[in-house]
Amino acid sequence: MESSIAIEPGVLYVVATPIGNLDDIGARALAVLRGVDRILAEDTRHSARLLQHHGIRNKLLSLHEHNERQRVPQLLDELAGGHALALISDAGTPLISDPGFPLLRELHQRGLRAVPVPGPCSPIAALSVAGLPTDRFAFEGFLPAKGGVREARLRVLADYPHTLVFLEASHRIHATLQAMVTVFGADRRATVARELTKVYEQVLSAGIGELADHFADPARCRGEFVVVVAGAEAGEDLAEARRLLAALLEELPAGRAAALVAKLTGVAKNRLYRLALELRSGAGPSP
Repeated sequence: MESSIAIEPGVLYVVATPIGNLDDIGARALAVLRGVDRILAEDTRHSARLLQHHGIRNKLLSLHEHNERQRVPQLLDELAGGHALALISDAGTPLISDPGFPLLRELHQRGLRAVPVPGPCSPIAALSVAGLPTDRFAFEGFLPAKGGVREARLRVLADYPHTLVFLEASHRIHATLQAMVTVFGADRRATVARELTKVYEQVLSAGIGELADHFADPARCRGEFVVVVAGAEAGEDLAEARRLLAALLEELPAGRAAALVAKLTGVAKNRLYRLALELRSGAGPSP
């Protein structure tokens, strides 16, 4: 049964919508969408299908990355004038890698009120089934599209000790997994969630190398992806590795020294290579 709630004037309701299955929406969210004066949607054609599915007829206004800054003053005036608005994205929780930040920032500066109506969120859905630690995690959203910049960002994250959550598009998923193999190593555990809550939903957990091999087939790369990656192993003692690297770097290139120390200590070669570069440049070692 749909919730019976009073829509408050002058409030922006930030409403989570389904990430696939159109029935994954709460009674309160439906009541809000039915009762507000206007619904702000990332893609009005996409959102119209959701509203039609639930028999909701309401005024839709597009709000996306190309027009949101221009529309913010008008929307703030509507809120200040007592209109109730709802903000939705194409799927999931608004503002999580979706438009809306300029509106919320200015709304708070004007002393206006925003109310969350929580619900589906693809990063959280993937994290809940990934089988990786969830006590602490970092949501990184989409990695840079260009290969070199993408690997540079992954290198920054390589030693992060907690679970990492990424979004990725179908045409980049294989390249991203390959970059993760290069930086994190093939054996680090990860889960790839594809098309969550949709007909062809798939959740695969394995080493990153195995996942990269699986998605080398373009036919397997259709849909929307969330990639959940285990954090760097805690408790690795790098003291001996640093000592060996420092000695070997006096005679060998960084790559060769890192490879030898990896064999001797079991510490990941990629991590040792970064440490070797830091030692050679005179920078302090990574924490």
